[in-house]
Amino acid sequence: MKILFIGARLFDDVAIYTKKNSIKSIISESDPNSSNLELADSYYVVSRGMKEPMEIAIKEDVDGVVPLIGIDKPLVEVAIMKETLENDYGIPVAAAGVGAASICANKYKTKQFLVKNSIKTPEYFKVTREDYNILDKQNINKNPLVLKQDEGQGGSGINIISSIGKIREYFREYETALAEKFIEGPEVSIEILRWKGKSVPLVPVYKGETTFEGIHPLKKIKKAPLEIEGVNNKNNNKQIQKIAVKIADSIGLEGTADIDIIFNPDTNENNVIEINARPSGTRYITYAATNVNIMHELINMVSGQWNALKLKNKIRKCSGIEIPVGNYPSNKNSYLYREISNINPWIIHGPPHHQRITIQGETIAKTVEIAEKLKILEKNSI
Repeated sequence: MKILFIGARLFDDVAIYTKKNSIKSIISESDPNSSNLELADSYYVVSRGMKEPMEIAIKEDVDGVVPLIGIDKPLVEVAIMKETLENDYGIPVAAAGVGAASICANKYKTKQFLVKNSIKTPEYFKVTREDYNILDKQNINKNPLVLKQDEGQGGSGINIISSIGKIREYFREYETALAEKFIEGPEVSIEILRWKGKSVPLVPVYKGETTFEGIHPLKKIKKAPLEIEGVNNKNNNKQIQKIAVKIADSIGLEGTADIDIIFNPDTNENNVIEINARPSGTRYITYAATNVNIMHELINMVSGQWNALKLKNKIRKCSGIEIPVGNYPSNKNSYLYREISNINPWIIHGPPHHQRITIQGETIAKTVEIAEKLKILEKNSI
């Protein structure tokens, strides 16, 4: 079995798995100084874009391609490559097709898709630099709006607006925006896997509360499974999983996607914000809470080992927490320690100054005990 991995940055999450399963790994990467290149059996330094990776896949006669891409911009190019490799060469690619990728990579198209499929999403409208004064009529002091760009991630191009002054400031930089009603409530993510028409939703993850400052979830403590005070969490988690399946099936997803949701406590409704058709930043806590490693499953898909029913039976009902630690004194932030077990119930990941520790336990209380032993959590802070 020979697999081409596009991108080196996330390869440390799968390096051990490929070796355990006797998979010959090849990486294509545009940055010659990228980390993890030496972890693969071989690698190619290529130009940006998918032309050269596709040529490598054909030349090397690989059995499958797994894009290890954590950003949105290249996903449509990946999807175009996928169609060629699968249709003309029979090489499976664990990624979304053109239709799904085009919708997920554009926030306005995502909104249109959600509305068309009767999936709850915050109210929205388009606004331009020429007519942004209409926003002042929205009573934004009492009803803040979120302004977004059609493309972008990690909070780029996103501002929460509650005054006309902030509106003017925003439109000095941008010509147009997607205006969305701001909802104060818990931020939630759910990852879903889909291959050959079969969808498997995983666990809803709590990512903290929305804030007017727009604090990124990476700076907050995450917990799974999702628990919201005063809510029937068992039913709500099932409802979120049903939403994820409806989205994946309606959009024709292949590979994996992370769906971002805000729960509105005033209406008890889950509002879908974004669909990200790529490996997510919640993959570690999803792994901790389910024992399902998203990255490993992508490999299983292209190697012909993926079975939706077997995966559902494999899911464990554990608990997980993920805590930002900045810099933590440990030698475990490497590919050698990226698998969770009873012996090793926590993993550390992330670049210097932005490290995080993800912990698995039978219950949230057990995960907290481990966090306290690691001295990364004050008692009763969760």
